[in-house]
Amino acid sequence: MGFIMSKAMDQNMQRQQEFMLHNARVQMERQILMQNEMRERQMAMQVAWSREFIKYYGTFFGLATFALTAGAIKNKKPGLFVPVVPLSFVMAYQLDMAYGTLIHRMRGEAESIMVSEKDCLDMPHGMPTFDSIEKTRRARAHLPPLSDK
Repeated sequence: MGFIMSKAMDQNMQRQQEFMLHNARVQMERQILMQNEMRERQMAMQVAWSREFIKYYGTFFGLATFALTAGAIKNKKPGLFVPVVPLSFVMAYQLDMAYGTLIHRMRGEAESIMVSEKDCLDMPHGMPTFDSIEKTRRARAHLPPLSDK
């Protein structure tokens, strides 16, 4: 009789462990999906910001270029045209960010860094652990340390 109950309890415990493992897997998948969706939203906001910025900066750049060019021609001072050069670099960068391939090139460079320069990505003092976080939390809250029972 004890053997039958023990066998049933073992099967029940195994099913419980499988259920917990399945739940942990589903929770992890949801968390990964949520973090990816948040990353996508942040990237979309960054591109949208660049596109909105280019409207204002493009207007400023056009007016400044027109005024500086007209002033340089009218006053016969080519030096008035000099500010257009750095402004055009900023304009080109913003256009590349808003409508070009800058993000794709940045992603490619990031992937290259992750493959060939992994040591640049190491965190100071290594990855945080539960124990290190708990120790800091307890120190800030002036709580006694956990006992190792």
